[in-house]
Amino acid sequence: MQFSDFGVKLSSHSGILQLMDDIARPLPDGIKPLPLGGGNPARVGKVEEAYRREMERLLSSGEDFENLLAHYDSPQGRVSFLEMAAAFFSSAYGWNITSENIALTNGSQSAMFYLFNLFCGKTGDRKQTILFPLMPEYIGYADQAIEEDCFVSIPARCEYYDDRTFKYVLDVSAVSAWLDGHPETGAIAVSRPTNPSGNVLTDDEISALSTLAHKHGIPLIIDNAYGLPFPNIIFTDDSRPVWNEDIVLSMSLSKIGLPSIRTGILIADKRIIRAVGNINAIAALATGSFGPALAHNLLASGELVRLAQDTVRPFYKAKADKTVEMIRRCFEGTQYYFHVIQGSIFCWLYLPQLKIPTLDFYAVLMKDGVITVPGEYFFFGSEEQKQGRPYPHPHYDKCLRLNYSGDEETVREGLEIIAARYREYSR
Repeated sequence: MQFSDFGVKLSSHSGILQLMDDIARPLPDGIKPLPLGGGNPARVGKVEEAYRREMERLLSSGEDFENLLAHYDSPQGRVSFLEMAAAFFSSAYGWNITSENIALTNGSQSAMFYLFNLFCGKTGDRKQTILFPLMPEYIGYADQAIEEDCFVSIPARCEYYDDRTFKYVLDVSAVSAWLDGHPETGAIAVSRPTNPSGNVLTDDEISALSTLAHKHGIPLIIDNAYGLPFPNIIFTDDSRPVWNEDIVLSMSLSKIGLPSIRTGILIADKRIIRAVGNINAIAALATGSFGPALAHNLLASGELVRLAQDTVRPFYKAKADKTVEMIRRCFEGTQYYFHVIQGSIFCWLYLPQLKIPTLDFYAVLMKDGVITVPGEYFFFGSEEQKQGRPYPHPHYDKCLRLNYSGDEETVREGLEIIAARYREYSR
């Protein structure tokens, strides 16, 4: 038996496989798990109450529940949800869209796989690429291109501050120069907030990228899984919900309480939406129905956005603030930095004096039960890596992504162990 090149690529080891495996795989007996890896959101009581109410309504409303189970939705998604969502976003934000501008997918991870492979790979007599203009980026993107060498990236500029924090900053001139010199670029892609760093691209940065996308006739793909208007895990003031015809906006219900149901929402040019619906038909027949059914009334009434603003955002902001306090206490006296937590559910910890790569440090911490995600997986798309060399950024093998959404005691214990091991493995 021999797998195809495609089969080998998608079935081989990857960072996202390790991350998801770590979430579910039990540790050896006697080791207390301290899960600071993965991207599982916290359970937020008021959000769960809203979904339970919607589920009870379905169960008590004639045959609504049975019809939900018994029928496929369209390849583009649940038609009633598409129409409602188009009306909602048009009214709330003035976006000029109809249901033909929206498609559902089985999670935003699937959406990004579709989108990347729509715009990269062999195209006539050339190979198109996807440009990631702010590296490091999401671990789940790195292996999604069906063809090899389709992703390129620009290392983020870094600003350091006196309080042991730093921030990644978009180098607009470098992005512009790259696009001018590389007409094979098929799309630009960013996450906002950025996973892993918690960086939030400003409105001006998004505007600059959108302008460049328009100039070069390519889409700007924005992965908005943690963003506005839901789940609204954004702690900055310089951000707003944004869409225009140059933008493909990918949203999700995962981080607002429905990670297991896998519902992605795409808003884009009608031609892209038709293509995504066609891919859905081939790859999955249709999209799942439970997510849009549970969220329909909540989005239509505005309750979902209010829950995001009034409940989800302050819930995570309090956790982020507490995590910052614990980091400062645990790492006092060491050389450490962390990215300003502007959004998402992650802290991006930079350990400049670590004398081993974070891939090895990850294994050390795992022996103590502390589950993290090593930073190397978040750097991809460089010419140096194709030649077997490290990604050209000083943070490449010196960062850990930590999920701070767990209970406070787990986060505290995990940080104490990481700090103790950092002292042990420092230069």
